[in-house]
Formats: sequence, structure tokens, C-alpha cells
Amino acid sequence: MTEPESRNHNPRCSDVQIEPLPGTAKRDRMYVVFEWPAGWSHDVLDGDTFGAELSKKIKEHLGSGVGFQLIRKPGRAGHQMPRQHRVYLVYPEQAYTELLYISGPEDLLHLDLTGPGNNKQFAARPSSEPLLLVCTHAKRDVCCAVKGRPLAAYLETKSSAGDVVWETSHTKGHRFAPAMLLLPWGYSFGRLNEQAGGELLQAALKGKYFHPANRGRGIYDEPSQAAEVAVAGELLAAGEYLSYQDLVYARQVAERATGAPGESSGTGGPGADSRVVEVAHRDGRTWRVALEQQLFDGVVASCGKNPATKPGWVVTDLAAS
Repeated sequence: MTEPESRNHNPRCSDVQIEPLPGTAKRDRMYVVFEWPAGWSHDVLDGDTFGAELSKKIKEHLGSGVGFQLIRKPGRAGHQMPRQHRVYLVYPEQAYTELLYISGPEDLLHLDLTGPGNNKQFAARPSSEPLLLVCTHAKRDVCCAVKGRPLAAYLETKSSAGDVVWETSHTKGHRFAPAMLLLPWGYSFGRLNEQAGGELLQAALKGKYFHPANRGRGIYDEPSQAAEVAVAGELLAAGEYLSYQDLVYARQVAERATGAPGESSGTGGPGADSRVVEVAHRDGRTWRVALEQQLFDGVVASCGKNPATKPGWVVTDLAAS
């Protein structure tokens, strides 16, 4: 019996790969990405990272729809406290990033989060480099440390373009570890090995759409995420070049919610929820994607939890419109 098995008979959550990846991306309309090499508590705003009072104020200042990510460089360099802390303000819908520097976490309360160009007091400037954030948040889930840290360290050796690769706090979906968030576009990825992670990095530096292990774009709801990834896959399979800004929207145009999702694993059935999503290319082409919510048995949401049933979105039809 191995050491992990002696402590817990449940498998590591990311070793149980049952549900589909598309439609599971972290959803936020904006990101505040803050360089903080010190320890990260289970929830970075639970009071144990920045103290209870400041954490409460930061949470209130961020409001809803704003993702808050802590970052540090991989390896020993990532545990050295800088004199000035980087902050990236990221607007995924516009694929736009601003970089500024602050003295400490207290300054986060003075950031204007209403839109780009509003933080001149911090000398905020546009940043054209992508950010590839690899979740290594061990206190949230052990899979993120075991699988995230080695991948982040490897990708750092493959990046020659400034500060692109970072370790980051919880990105949602540690069962997909190594879990990654690609900014400024807001795409989530999971289950990538070193080779595929390196290919993702190189594609990101060119703004080229990367389809393998793509969980979707977080500016959309779950069925729209899955629909957009499906259309991208069709175009890439046909030999088209696709950038992250070529698909300009994915929105629901019809839905049918007649009851609970199907009762058997991986199937829908007469009671399944369904959606129709329209996806548009910037050249004017559109597609209609039909999806059905199906149930998947045996999903382990977090390390230490028992297997359970979770819903996921599955494409049932895709056609040009």
C-alpha cells in the first residue's frame, strides 16, 4: 500500500478524468492579478493571507465578477518579496491588460476597476504580453501542488518573452490539474502535460487559438463556453488559422429546460436540459450549436472527497447558419 493510500482510499481528484473539459472555465468579467510571494491560505481572502479586516475590504472593493488571482514566479525566485508588487488589470472581453506597481496589498483598495485607463495615479500602462497562470495552490488542493508546480517550472524554462509564466492561486477546477488560466483572453485549460503545455505557451505568444484541453472562455456561461470550443475545433480541423479574437461572441438563442438532466452516466434523456448557442466569427460567419446537459458519474471534485455525479455540457449538433 502506498503512502497516500494509507491515509485516504479516495484517488486524487485530477486522476479521475471522466467529465468533458469544455464548459468548465472560470467565469469572470475582469481580473486583478496581484504579485504576492508570501503564503497563500486556503481562500486568499479568508483573512489568513492579508488579515481579516483588509481581506474584507479587498473583497468588498472587488465586488462581483472580478477575479482575484495571486501570482509568484516559479521556483525560489517566486518566494522573494519584491519592493514593488506587480498588478495586472485584465479585461478579457477586450483582450486588454494594464500593468502597474503598488507598494503593498493596501493599495489594492485604491484601484479604479471601472475600466481601462483609469489608474494613471499608479502609472498604469498597457501590456501586450499574455499571462499563463498555472495553479499551484497547495492549501486549496494537493493536486495543484503535485501537478501544477512542476509544469510551471518547466514552462518558465521555455519562456523567453518576459514575465509570461506565473504560479497562481485557485483558478477553479483543481480536478483538472494542472489547471491553467490564459490571459488576457480569459481561457481556462486543464490536464496538459509538459509537451502540450509548451505548445500552449508558444501559441499564446502568437495569439494563436489552442484547442487541446481548452475548457472555454470565462466571459461566457458554461454552454456557450462549450459551444465556442466546438466551433473552434471544427475550424482548426478544416485547416483554418484561428486567433483568440476571431470568434467574437457566443450567446444563447434558445433553451429548453424540461427537468433534471438524464439519469444515466454520460447520457441525457428526455428530461435533459438543452441549449442552442450561436457562435460568430469576425468575418461574419455564424454557427448554431445544440448542446445537452448530461450527467457524469464518479467525478471526484476535490482530493479527499467521495466520487459523485456532476453535470456537463455536450455538443449534440453543430451547423453553419
